[in-house]
Amino acid sequence: MPILSAYDGTELAYHVLGDGPPVVCLPGGPADSAYLADLGGLSAHRQVIRLDLRGTGRSATPQDTASYRCDRLVDDVEALREHLGLDRMDLIAHCAGANLAALYVSRHADNVGKLALITPSVRAVGLTITGALRLETARLRRDEPWFPEAFAALAAIVAGKATADSWKAVAPFSYGRWDEAAQAHQATQDERTNPEIVAAFGAEGAFAPDTTRTALARFTRPVLLLAGEVDLGAPPGTMAEFADLFPDAELVVQPGAGHYPWLDDADRFVATIAAFLGSAPAPSS
Repeated sequence: MPILSAYDGTELAYHVLGDGPPVVCLPGGPADSAYLADLGGLSAHRQVIRLDLRGTGRSATPQDTASYRCDRLVDDVEALREHLGLDRMDLIAHCAGANLAALYVSRHADNVGKLALITPSVRAVGLTITGALRLETARLRRDEPWFPEAFAALAAIVAGKATADSWKAVAPFSYGRWDEAAQAHQATQDERTNPEIVAAFGAEGAFAPDTTRTALARFTRPVLLLAGEVDLGAPPGTMAEFADLFPDAELVVQPGAGHYPWLDDADRFVATIAAFLGSAPAPSS
């Protein structure tokens, strides 16, 4: 497992899978990047490089816990690029990792070739996902056997009456199929997420949406937003709004997919991402 040293001496781990032109992957959570695996088999097409964000996975815990804040993690991503010796890197980010990717692009646009955002969080760009939209998306699953209990829990969350049991009950909505594999994946997600790190990631000052949106409007390289058709966390309608923030962005909605589309249909997911990434990014001029 390779290691690099961040600006403050924190040791950051990253994982290299496959061969070919590299693509750097930023996990959501923030959580151990292991849940991404090789994104459904993408490593057969590109060398997948997963970064364990500080305090997660195999990376060290920093002395300054305020350094978990999303805008400060940008320096860790830049340290990885420099460590890898890449003039320009293609970047994939999932969920909350998309906030970090957006902030990285806003500060280091020349260092990014192509950008793929997978079921991304929208906090960094200040979009709103309404409760009504989440409920509307959830109703697509009305024929599932678990739907009544999960939908009642979601309605309680939207109404501001959530309990710990409510959040557990809505887990099936994150997956295109609530089968044994999805349930096992969800269990490991819970184990890999540290609430303290999650809170620090989005602490006050982490995001400046107007500034970020202005920067993204100047990012002219290709961008892909991939949404899951039934994903409550990143509904396709909001993902279309996100895509509109870029000059050259394509939105792809994966049929029947939830928040982890590489689990729901790996072949379709990999085909989409591999076609978008294509060959290696051109060196910066």
